[in-house]
Amino acid sequence: EYPKLRKSLPKYLTMEQSAALLKSVSGQNEKRDYAILMLFLNCGIRRSELVNLNLSDVYEDRIRVIGKGNKERFVYFGSACRKAIDAYLPERNQALFGSRDNNRISVTAVHRLVKKALLQAGLDSTQYSAHKLRHTAATMMLSGGVDVKTVQEVLGHENLNTTQIYTHIESTELK
Repeated sequence: EYPKLRKSLPKYLTMEQSAALLKSVSGQNEKRDYAILMLFLNCGIRRSELVNLNLSDVYEDRIRVIGKGNKERFVYFGSACRKAIDAYLPERNQALFGSRDNNRISVTAVHRLVKKALLQAGLDSTQYSAHKLRHTAATMMLSGGVDVKTVQEVLGHENLNTTQIYTHIESTELK
């Protein structure tokens, strides 16, 4: 039997860092990259879930996400996120997020664009990633008063214990 390893708390961006990240987006794919970052920060979806989104998965105030184990869930987003998606939608056909060659954007491309935006925002790209934006979304939801069970559903966690790691972050902030 192995000794239990202490799990460290997940890293996440502050509200100011998140705003700086969104402001830093520029370049040829500015609308697409901004919409991607808004979805990560608003919905806490995984990179693989984002890459597999289609236009038909976007509704007025929510997206239909196919998560791990082919589980389907709906994730709601705010009006700012809706505006970002609407600004980008005219450029799309089937897949919600595409690449220069009009194929579906790859997980690697999403990873690169997040790292680029982090660097442009002056944030340490070795400390943060697309998955850290998921942690940021969960932390902001909890600090905004959303209950843990709802955050569990939004993130698509099967087990509540997986979601409860974010309540420890809140506890350290309270202290």
